[in-house]
Amino acid sequence: MKYTEIKDKNAVELATMLKEKKVLLFTLRQKLKTMQLTNPNEIRQVKKDIARISTAISVLKQG
Repeated sequence: MKYTEIKDKNAVELATMLKEKKVLLFTLRQKLKTMQLTNPNEIRQVKKDIARISTAISVLKQG
């Protein structure tokens, strides 16, 4: 997911996306602990997506 895809969304959509990504990160971490995760790089990508969404939310709050 790129920032250009996120920046055009409103605050409600961003909040729901953030919640979904945090739940996904939780489940990926659980799979990692139980040795069910095949690609550990997914965790890194989800964390970056969370950071992008958080940045978009902070930009909306400022302007």
